[in-house]
Amino acid sequence: MRQLRNTLYVTMPDVYLSVSNENIVISREDRTLARYPFHNLEDIVLFSYLGMSPKLIQKCMEHSIGICYLTASGRFIARMKGESKGNILLRRKQYRTADDIAASLSIAKNIIAAKIYNEKWTLERYIRQYAQRIDVERLKNVSAYLSELLKKAYQVKDVAELRGIEGAAQAAYFGCFDDMILNQKEDFKFETRSRRPPLNLVNAMLSYVYSLLANETASALEASGLDAYAGFMHTDRPGRVSLALDLMEEFRAPIADRFVLSLINMSQMKKEDFSCQDNGAVLIHDDSKKKMIKLWQERKQETITHPFLNAKIEWGLVPFSQAMLLARFLRDDLDGYPPFMWK
Repeated sequence: MRQLRNTLYVTMPDVYLSVSNENIVISREDRTLARYPFHNLEDIVLFSYLGMSPKLIQKCMEHSIGICYLTASGRFIARMKGESKGNILLRRKQYRTADDIAASLSIAKNIIAAKIYNEKWTLERYIRQYAQRIDVERLKNVSAYLSELLKKAYQVKDVAELRGIEGAAQAAYFGCFDDMILNQKEDFKFETRSRRPPLNLVNAMLSYVYSLLANETASALEASGLDAYAGFMHTDRPGRVSLALDLMEEFRAPIADRFVLSLINMSQMKKEDFSCQDNGAVLIHDDSKKKMIKLWQERKQETITHPFLNAKIEWGLVPFSQAMLLARFLRDDLDGYPPFMWK
């Protein structure tokens, strides 16, 4: 299994990135703030930046280090990667599959079924662990409804019908999200999912973490030889990593949502970590982003037993394991794509 490498997150708005020998140098004005060696890096993610030297960009491309540009709030802008190491035959198969309506639907059904399954078992985990603190009956009813939608997801005839089932499942799941917030309920009240802009503290955290997860999924796909921009369900759009957005649907609940809930319930994030703009948008303070990223990196180091591979891996390698399995399916090494389904 692949070794988990680091992602360098640059959240400071007034720093410049350059290169010295085999190190990335972060400086402010004439003062060096930090140095990071190339050999252990997978990606550089910049949320707000002063600039990056052309020589550093060249070195990143030579070392296959991805560069991802995000807005200060975490919205994706662009992604840069060096020469593809993908097998051209694999990518041709990917493109043919993406153009084949039936083949694309087959993969998309597995992905959305896994998404619904993971949402259901996120609710079930809270039912088991916190029965005295939540409305168990309500969550059980939603869990049963998700089970029905899960069955229907496998039976759909087209992508439009699948999107309808996904939308119904997401609405039901997020309708219970506030129930899973056990502490700081007044400050972290969640009513509905909102983005661009996020209109409350919880949505600001979800959008931010989803951006991290989307970038890591895109990196995993590219490392597996696939094209992160050619999806099976999300439509092609210039600059959009459609396949990464497809694949990360499986990971939203077990990786991103549970992480956000733990930050709130363990009081690792507080109301003071946010600010509200005149238009209602909620932003995370820069120092608080650093805190979230540190905790995110720690969470990625925790190990699990992969349900299909039956091997111990870090959470941070789950996107790579699924990208690898998708590539194996496209190469005809597997009869079907086995999505990530986690209890």
